[in-house]
Amino acid sequence: MKPRIHPESRPVVFRDRAADIAFLTRSTAHSSKTIEWEDGGTYPLIDVEISSASHPFYTGTSRVLDTAGRVERFERRYGRTASPRH
Repeated sequence: MKPRIHPESRPVVFRDRAADIAFLTRSTAHSSKTIEWEDGGTYPLIDVEISSASHPFYTGTSRVLDTAGRVERFERRYGRTASPRH
């Protein structure tokens, strides 16, 4: 790596407001807010609206759409469409 061109990475606390959970990780992000962490240290705090703790994909609360059933229901209701023009 070239010296003096990469931003400084340091410990930062990210707080997910939707799930009310916080986690300490390394980041180059800056913040004027700080928080005292469980280890007694004070770290910059960045509030986020969504993280892996609250995102439906990671929590398993996402819905699976039945697209095949929708197509069949449409065809039953309106019949098959004319063949495509060439």
